[in-house]
Amino acid sequence: MKKITQEELLKNANKWGDISLRLHKFYNGKMATIPRCAVRSIEDFALWYTPGVAAPCREIESQPEKVYDYTNKGNHIAIISDGTRVLGLGDIGPKAAMPVMEGKALIYKYLGGVDATAICLDTKDPDEFINTVKLLAPSFGGINLEDIANPKCFYILRRLREEMPIPVWHDDQQGTAAVTVAGFINALKVAGKEIQNVRVTLIGAGAANIRIAHLLMQAGVQPEQLIITDSEGILTTEREDMIGDYQEKWELAQKTNPEKRRGGNAEAIKDADVVIALSQSGPGTLDPTLIKTMADNAIVFVCANPVPEIWPWDAHDNGALIVATGRSDFPNQVNNSLCFPGIFRGALDVRASTITDEMCLEASFMLAQIAEENGLRPDYIIPSMDEWDVFPREAAAVGMKAIEQGVAGIQWTYDKLYINAKKTIEHSRKLFEMLQKDGFIQQPEEQ
Repeated sequence: MKKITQEELLKNANKWGDISLRLHKFYNGKMATIPRCAVRSIEDFALWYTPGVAAPCREIESQPEKVYDYTNKGNHIAIISDGTRVLGLGDIGPKAAMPVMEGKALIYKYLGGVDATAICLDTKDPDEFINTVKLLAPSFGGINLEDIANPKCFYILRRLREEMPIPVWHDDQQGTAAVTVAGFINALKVAGKEIQNVRVTLIGAGAANIRIAHLLMQAGVQPEQLIITDSEGILTTEREDMIGDYQEKWELAQKTNPEKRRGGNAEAIKDADVVIALSQSGPGTLDPTLIKTMADNAIVFVCANPVPEIWPWDAHDNGALIVATGRSDFPNQVNNSLCFPGIFRGALDVRASTITDEMCLEASFMLAQIAEENGLRPDYIIPSMDEWDVFPREAAAVGMKAIEQGVAGIQWTYDKLYINAKKTIEHSRKLFEMLQKDGFIQQPEEQ
């Protein structure tokens, strides 16, 4: 693996940033709307608008579920943020968050065939945010919450999942958890470790690791084998600072760390089989020599962006067998984009009323299975985004789990779900190709 210095990383980051800035201005954003219906002549507007449109309106009024038959609601989601925790940029506000939300919408369309609209709300009040999202429910088939600060992101997700009739999910929680658990499952296979016996340490107790902890336990990790740290040290019931605003941390403290181990990252990492860090951008957030205190065949996920908590080569030099990061230029990239297009494709296709943890875990299992079919090795524990069959297979698995759990409005077989998802995603990719080939999406003169 080629070593990258801090100076080289900064140079590369500036290079991509400069190109991105030029292209965003060239295109004036990344998303637009296009029609789905034929317009053969001006007379067709009598069908698509007044007076003909009154007929589907009356049908939906009498049978509200027909909105899925007569409109695009069933393939249309909203990506909603308040801009309070955007990528590694922090609280940059709703306007500055728009390029990220549009980028998310682009990935949804290209990889999942899902129509997504970016909506950034000018409020930091969680209850006002919740009420606004609830008012939008008639227009969308699902909601993707994005880049909302901790701890209010937990409260917002919990309330909306309970109170909305359509699936609501928070990608920073459930998406990160699903893709991380997929890599975790396969890393154990490569390292020859059994899930019920491994000791796991989570560095960081933000939105991602809180949900990862829950999904790991559902996957088979024993709660008593789990240690979690935040900026104040190891989570334990002896720490009363978590009571109140940090309900999720307090609940995990009651389930994990029965030995009531105290201390910081060094004490938490000692003897662990697996370390999963989603904390502060590095390098140097974690001392690489701590890897030497882990169990043999150590597994290290250092997924802070843009720079992992430990450089992968430093982790390997100190005894790690497998290292995963969030970066595309290192092996074993843990990338949410492997999950959210396929998971939402599956949820929409069966008209699911929610996206459960079990549906996310099913996506994890499918991702792990696809990578295993391709041949696992220390530098390949999870598929990459260019393995296109990941997404329809993931969608079909998620849809089947929704049907099994009784949260689906449509009862299809796995094969029908797979064929439908594949057709939808292929159509979307061909649309991109056609628009570029025919010049409707212009190619920039220089990049």
